[in-house]
Amino acid sequence: MSPGACAATGSSQCHIVPFCREDGKGSYGFSLLRGKRTSMEDFHAAQKDPRTGQLYGLFGIFDGHGGPHAADYVRSNLFINMMQSNKFVSDLPACVAEAYETTDNQYLRHESSNGREDGCTAVTAVVAGQRLLVANVGDSRAVLCRGGKAIALSVDHKPNVKEERSRIESAGGVVVWAGTWRVGGVLAVSRAFGDRPLKRYVIPTPSVAEESLTGEDEFLMLASDGLWDVMTNQEAVTLIRDISDAEQAAKRVTEEAYQRGSNDNISCVVVRFKG
Repeated sequence: MSPGACAATGSSQCHIVPFCREDGKGSYGFSLLRGKRTSMEDFHAAQKDPRTGQLYGLFGIFDGHGGPHAADYVRSNLFINMMQSNKFVSDLPACVAEAYETTDNQYLRHESSNGREDGCTAVTAVVAGQRLLVANVGDSRAVLCRGGKAIALSVDHKPNVKEERSRIESAGGVVVWAGTWRVGGVLAVSRAFGDRPLKRYVIPTPSVAEESLTGEDEFLMLASDGLWDVMTNQEAVTLIRDISDAEQAAKRVTEEAYQRGSNDNISCVVVRFKG
């Protein structure tokens, strides 16, 4: 397990660690709830790298399906692949996109002899001074609170979205209704790590968004779909806006999602910015 990374144990865990920005200090906290599932497949990670004198905050939610192995592997290796790339400094968006693809290829090779077919979604954030870069595959989501307003920074990759459906069908796949829209009648997301039987259609290429942080930016939320299934972006932001402690904010919003009847694992990282 890499420094600063933590695997979920099936109960709510909270932790807070300072990270630096050029304009002051910030903090993060996390909470993970197994919810009504029999096993925990969500993971979080947070690391920082002072390479070249620049301090980085790296945060992620990795939501497994079909088993915990893909989520555990991606959590342990994705940020390493980012930071080891020469592009981490020179071209961060390209570095992040390549790290997603590389990590997926590594996982598929790593598990080729085990016959595992599980996968995971992911949403990650890199904070460097005033720079914020978010990437995601699947339906884990990043939401920024800017002056009390919820700003979505990620794109939910659902099979029935026009562009995703067209891509899947062009590759020879099908999108069918089976309780919800699913790739091949099986998977409810159109991009993910792993998922070997569907790899031709379920790609690891992330959506990437970049923001310049301003004085109005209060905090960033990264959360799995277990939260967003029962809560809108604005509801989540409003609920925790006045909770200054990032740990308590993350715990509050995951517990609220559970009380609202979420049937999934519920994971959340709150990154609070302090000017």
